[in-house]
Amino acid sequence: MPIAPPFTLHAPVAPPVPLVCDSPHSGTEYPADYDHAVPRALLRRGEDTHVDALWAAVPEVGGSLLAAHFPRTYLDCNRTEDDLDPALLDGPWPTPLNPSEKSRLGYGLVWRNIDAGTPIYARRLTVAEVRARIERCYRPYHAALSRCIDETAERFGAVWHLNLHSMPNDAYERLGIRSPRPLADFVLGDRDGSTCEPAFVDLVERELRARGYSVARNDPYKGVQLIARIGQPARRRHSLQIEIRRPIYMDEVSRERNAGFATVRRDLGQLAAVLARYAKEQAGG
Repeated sequence: MPIAPPFTLHAPVAPPVPLVCDSPHSGTEYPADYDHAVPRALLRRGEDTHVDALWAAVPEVGGSLLAAHFPRTYLDCNRTEDDLDPALLDGPWPTPLNPSEKSRLGYGLVWRNIDAGTPIYARRLTVAEVRARIERCYRPYHAALSRCIDETAERFGAVWHLNLHSMPNDAYERLGIRSPRPLADFVLGDRDGSTCEPAFVDLVERELRARGYSVARNDPYKGVQLIARIGQPARRRHSLQIEIRRPIYMDEVSRERNAGFATVRRDLGQLAAVLARYAKEQAGG
């Protein structure tokens, strides 16, 4: 069974600022009821391993950091609750489903495949066990994040949210995209400018480039469920997805931190401090 609670919420340890960050895919605690039919090493390809550790400075600058414990392949909190593939189930779902293209490919709320040719399970999942995963993991995570966003926005009149991820070095290939450009070190996703004010995105890009990283916007990741729901710039609720290219901080095969980890963590700590100052100033603090 999943470890309870299924996440850790790191509260600010400095005077609070309107900055909320979440890492929904960095969980590495595999529940006993997972019953996967592929090796754990293969499943780990779905993890955003160490992303929560890279951003560990967020509470030190006054922000909140929410990090999932359960793995993304077990349950993906960056999908809607109805983004579920009926072909994964042994019976009818009790409410209407709305599977996305990601679900069709096997990467919906509950992953069916680890890659195009490798199913995760040797059987169909029962409706009861999938509903249990939602109750134990998905809803508590979303409730904690929503509460954090709402309380911060109410206190400061605004909130800036970072949805934190990592991406494989072969991201274009996995997505079936032929690109003339190499994958950037960081990809900033704001769903083509709809979830976050431009000034904040500009600031993140400028700070990353100043530290020697390459940066792209919405290429190849634009952001999915979390920033789509949270990002409402007209209400001063800004949400930005940040993807980090894994080889700059870890070995993709062993999942171990590499020689670049400490540098990336230091740079992201500095970035977090800049963003905290910005959020505080913009909120009138």
